[in-house]
Amino acid sequence: MKKEIKIALAGNPNSGKTTVFNNLTGAKQHIGNYPGVTVEKKTGERKYKGYKINIVDLPGTYSLTAYSLDEVVARNFIIDEKPDVVVDIIDSSNLERNLYLATQLMELDMPLVFAFNMTDVAKSSGKKIDIKLLSELMGVPIVETIGHQNKGMNELLDTVINAAEKKTKEKKVIVRYGEEIENEVEKIAAILTKEDVLTEKLNPRWLAIKLLEQDKEVIEAVKKSTGGDYKKIEKIVNKSMAHIKSILRDSPETVIADARYGFINGALQEAYEETQAGKITASDKIDKVVTNRILGLPIFFGLMWLMFQFVFTVGAYPMDWIDMGFGKLGDLASNALSEGLLQSFIVDGLIGGVGGVLIFTPNIILLFICIAILEDSGYMARAAFVMDRIMHKIGLHGKSFIPMLIGFGCTIPAYMAARTLENRKDRLVTMHVNTFMSCGARLPIYILLAGAFFPAYAGNVIFSIYVIGIVMAILMAKLLRSTRFKGEAAPFVMELPPYRVPTFKGVMVHMWERTKLYLKKAGTIILAVAIIIWILFTFPKIGDNYSTDYDAEIVSLEESCESSSITKEELEEAIVVIEGKMAEEELEYSAAGRMGHFIEPVFKPLGFDWRMAIATISGIAAKEVVVSTMGTLYSISEADEESESLRETLANEYSPLVGYNFMLFSLLYFPCMAGIAVFRREAGRKEMWFQIGYTLLLAWVVSFVVFQIGRLFI
Repeated sequence: MKKEIKIALAGNPNSGKTTVFNNLTGAKQHIGNYPGVTVEKKTGERKYKGYKINIVDLPGTYSLTAYSLDEVVARNFIIDEKPDVVVDIIDSSNLERNLYLATQLMELDMPLVFAFNMTDVAKSSGKKIDIKLLSELMGVPIVETIGHQNKGMNELLDTVINAAEKKTKEKKVIVRYGEEIENEVEKIAAILTKEDVLTEKLNPRWLAIKLLEQDKEVIEAVKKSTGGDYKKIEKIVNKSMAHIKSILRDSPETVIADARYGFINGALQEAYEETQAGKITASDKIDKVVTNRILGLPIFFGLMWLMFQFVFTVGAYPMDWIDMGFGKLGDLASNALSEGLLQSFIVDGLIGGVGGVLIFTPNIILLFICIAILEDSGYMARAAFVMDRIMHKIGLHGKSFIPMLIGFGCTIPAYMAARTLENRKDRLVTMHVNTFMSCGARLPIYILLAGAFFPAYAGNVIFSIYVIGIVMAILMAKLLRSTRFKGEAAPFVMELPPYRVPTFKGVMVHMWERTKLYLKKAGTIILAVAIIIWILFTFPKIGDNYSTDYDAEIVSLEESCESSSITKEELEEAIVVIEGKMAEEELEYSAAGRMGHFIEPVFKPLGFDWRMAIATISGIAAKEVVVSTMGTLYSISEADEESESLRETLANEYSPLVGYNFMLFSLLYFPCMAGIAVFRREAGRKEMWFQIGYTLLLAWVVSFVVFQIGRLFI
């Protein structure tokens, strides 16, 4: 039986950790959440030299101090799960910042390996690192890697195996914090050992340091472990803190942080030098343009415009192929099944419902590929930097722009990404306005309606909807910040990673992770909703409750044809009209039709009829369902499905103003049920109902104003 090793990948954001994880695990990855929290959990495995290596990609963090949920989760996993080896992925071009996390991992006294990633970037920018000496100084084996070129992965795995089997010979190095701190650490560690407080699970020295730093998570853990005896420990800790502050004139937390940086600087003085000090890198040259105060915003919006033009133009071809394929599949099912409920269920409910959503998969794939390229290249961080000035003006954290960018892909991970914001007000405002970032699920609606009403310049129209979403997010953030969530945004420093050429594998992995969610929805939620919609559109049956005896009219027309009063072509055209009227009455008689007519007065001032009202309501389940609902509505009401496509039918039924207004409404009201469920989990029930209420009201008011003003000019 093969031996198993469990390793945890830690590292700063933008250190290339995800690329290394993808290289090590390939397609054998699983994504879920850590138990009890909303932080994403990535796991994978690799078989290597007789070992099965289970790999966990921890959330990217700058430290292990429990300020954010990411830091808590990363630290708790290492402490509670006790991986055989922790691998710290370090950006070699930014050692001082990255080694701060490394010193904290060293304090945990666990098998540790440093992967000095992006060594090519460090060398090209004139940085020279003595890896062997630095490894000796820090007491940790170091492996050089280049993640985007898949270099150094085998060497990393060899080192991990040696560390797990305790074959490494590095001496243990302890970061010392000076005499005053060390004396107090010893006192606290001694009482913790004497009282047997978590000492079986944790190093007493590490616990003592965390108590001096006033780490809330550790304090709570110690309280829970000691019960009423914590007061004795608390008294000693408070006395130590007061002593340190009186002697060093600063808090223990600050002194300890300074000592860590002092240790890092001392090690780097010995083993690191910049041979070309002051050299302007390629990243610096590009940043002078893309982060320029004047050029930065136009470049960002220009790239977004090009992205949507590309998605719509290139995606049109595979869309047509998929549309044709589902059309053929529907024809096969129609011919194979006799006319009746089963045929309607298979053709209209299943094939029509799911096919109407899957047709947009190429556009979703292309959108996610573009976003992955922008992220992996390092430009997304620049976009956030450029937008930072605007974000602060509206009272939002500069860091808030990252979840908002993620929202262009899917609102669910965007809501979850907001947890990296330490300030609760920042987090809630970011989540409340994130719904205006047009997620991939809304894209099918835009593509359908823009193609129907504005075929010549559909890409520009879709781009305008995305821009309106951004503007609306800015306005609502300003409003919420000045009303419900008053207060200053927390300061934030945006780190700009060096530009890199995205790897094909990395882009494909990121694209597939997101596309898989879309396809999973098509196979579960959307399929279920499509069946429910078919039932609502089919039952109850109208029976003999038609307003007119249509059968008698058809018989009369056939007799007229036999007597040569009308031609055969005229007879067929007349029957098509009659069957269309019958289908119209059948739909209106159904449960969906009655619901549509009931809520129609609410939507009438927006230019929407009862059909659009039903489509809007169906979008609550999943935004993609709006398209399949429209397809079902018009496939039922049309007498001849082959005569016109859904786009042509919509263009004939409604004006371009109504079509654009419907896109606006779809943009502004809250996202799908799955998104709302995640919102509730992240923000609470009260904020969830506020999100639902204010977005519905905003969508109605904006659509009302647009339609009422727009109709004056038509």
